[in-house]
Amino acid sequence: MKIKFYAHASFRLEGDGLAVITDPFNCEKSKFDPINEPADIVLMSSDTDDFHSDPSHILGEPEVVNTLAIPAGGRDVKGIHVTSYPATESLTFDYQTEYGRDPDANALYHFTLDGMRVLHMGDIGTAVPDGHLEALKGKVDVLLALTGDHATIPLPDLDDAISVIGPKAVIPMHYYSPKGVLRIEPVESFLARVPEDSVTRVGGSELDLTADMLPTDGAPRVFVFEQSR
Repeated sequence: MKIKFYAHASFRLEGDGLAVITDPFNCEKSKFDPINEPADIVLMSSDTDDFHSDPSHILGEPEVVNTLAIPAGGRDVKGIHVTSYPATESLTFDYQTEYGRDPDANALYHFTLDGMRVLHMGDIGTAVPDGHLEALKGKVDVLLALTGDHATIPLPDLDDAISVIGPKAVIPMHYYSPKGVLRIEPVESFLARVPEDSVTRVGGSELDLTADMLPTDGAPRVFVFEQSR
């Protein structure tokens, strides 16, 4: 599966003849550059969060899916089965003062592409509910993990979620960028919590991830990408 990191919580995942883009940001508000690449599917953790739900700069005619609206049991999107796990943004971050809105519901979402089972953590701002953890345990190969701490899942709760779910690979996202506007933790805050020998710095924004690159036991491999937008 080919993986490209754009910025914030937005990735491009390619496999099975399809290109999937996750949680596209609003360029004006985030200060990140437009994606300006085509996709077959756009998956969003909600349709109300400007930093996770603006597909206007994605080219082509992708099918855009608000995963929060996916019914229990999931939904097939162009041959990919997508399952939604409803959550909420942070209940302590002052969204009203900062952004003029209340915290919204959003979703973690799970799908399989090119044989890799992927979980995107959306914009969850609290610990992952126990029911979600049990449902996802042993069913995730690649975790796209929120690692900025502030306004998203606290890092100790992220540690617990990784321990229970047991992904083979963790890809940090949603951390501080000098190009962006959010005052959140840098990726190093998360990396300080994992074994140093489990970290691979990709050295760029793209990686062709294959099954033989994933550990079969022990700590998950952490792949740190460079932002491309």
